[in-house]
Amino acid sequence: MSGISGRLIKGSIWLSFSRAIVNGLATLSTFILAWNLTPSDFGVVALGMTILLIVSTVTELSLAEALIRHEAPKDSHFSAAFTLNATRGLLLALFFAGFAWPAARLFDEPRLTGVMLALGLSVFMSGLTNPRRIMLQRDLIFWQEFVLAVSQKLTGFIAAVTIAIIYHSYWALVIGTLVTQATNVVVSYLVLPFWPRITFRHMREFFSFSAWLTAGQIVNTLNWRFDYLLVGKMLGGTSLGYYSVGSNLAMMPTREATLPLTQTIYPGFANIQHDPPRLAAAYQRVQALVAAVALPAGIGVAVVVDPLVRLTLGEKWAPIIFIIQALASVFALQTLGSLVQPLGMAKGETRLLFIRDTQMFAVRVPIMVAGLLFAGLPGVVLGRVFTGLFSALVNMILVRRLIGVTVLAQLRANSRALVSAGVMAAGVSFASHHLAYAADKPALALQLATIVALGGFLYCATTFLLWELMRRPDGPETEIRNILGKMLARLRPVGSAPAAKQTEK
Repeated sequence: MSGISGRLIKGSIWLSFSRAIVNGLATLSTFILAWNLTPSDFGVVALGMTILLIVSTVTELSLAEALIRHEAPKDSHFSAAFTLNATRGLLLALFFAGFAWPAARLFDEPRLTGVMLALGLSVFMSGLTNPRRIMLQRDLIFWQEFVLAVSQKLTGFIAAVTIAIIYHSYWALVIGTLVTQATNVVVSYLVLPFWPRITFRHMREFFSFSAWLTAGQIVNTLNWRFDYLLVGKMLGGTSLGYYSVGSNLAMMPTREATLPLTQTIYPGFANIQHDPPRLAAAYQRVQALVAAVALPAGIGVAVVVDPLVRLTLGEKWAPIIFIIQALASVFALQTLGSLVQPLGMAKGETRLLFIRDTQMFAVRVPIMVAGLLFAGLPGVVLGRVFTGLFSALVNMILVRRLIGVTVLAQLRANSRALVSAGVMAAGVSFASHHLAYAADKPALALQLATIVALGGFLYCATTFLLWELMRRPDGPETEIRNILGKMLARLRPVGSAPAAKQTEK
């Protein structure tokens, strides 16, 4: 396990660097675009992206996951994956070209025609990506992933921001997506050269693994994306713009704080799938670490979002404050069971994941529709809060079935993080309530910095106080200490190690 753990930690460090850059660019891009575009601009692109995600997922072949789990993939497997992906991309591009005008009529949004045509080109380019790049994840090698992630985000950022500042047009969002996808294709072949052939071999082999996984992805995407179509159709583009931006910003802190860890999980679990005790122990360790990072990130943003939005986006975006407050905490709490997806995939239980997704779809749709009909956009948001918490419980029950770890044991492993996040939220809310209202930007920035620092101190202090009181049990604190120790060891001067050994002698 030590070899795998070491590679996972090294991979997490590479991904942490890349996500820090990507997250910084994404945040800066969101702020610049929000200043230069309108909620309606975000709404029309969100509508097109939602249709793209649903159609893409319905036709998703899950070839990357099949290649990771394959014991010895050959060049013919990669060529077959390229052929299938390219064929799918071409068919989807043709579908988008034919559906662009009817979609614009359906949603009474003329601008949607051009957006759909451009997104069709984007999905075609995505089908041309180098299939061998998935081996970087399989072999737990992540520096090339760093190059891929940073290069595509940087080019997309430059394109989107330039067009937004010059033209103030929703095309900034669309062209940014196209440039990002084009960069992804080109760089994928530069970091890992491969010349694919056209072949349809291994189709049965691919589909035998991916059938249930693809079915689950279809249901899951419909489950978590149909509300965008619902809001766009019933409430209009402006409401959809608020909903889309608010949801993305609410998800960002949890996603960006945990992605360096979660992106390495599936190949790590797959490597030890045949050793149940090690798999169960690895799951508990990683899940507790993910939650320890996600809870302060998500809940912390929820309690400071009011001054954050007013300072960075301006008063015109004030309606998204409630959306972020409600959803950011839920996204963080969902990490208590979110790793069941890579766990189930590693164990080959894709049918079980499909059943879970179908059941959640049956629960979520009527709740979201009822919320919209009775309370409009706030009702949709509250529906997402309820179903999000319910899905976290369902995931923890599924973890118990897969590896035998009870729900109570899972909660116990996260008890210090949960208590610390509660103390942080209470302390920051109390301080915010008693601080004087800041009208000007400098005072607002100072107020925001103060409560963020207070929240970070309260969370860290409470966590390590509880850890000491519980006599330093194994958990996230141990993992963080080990990771920091490895990082510091790499930063030591070259001559210090021999000196230390000589002292020991």
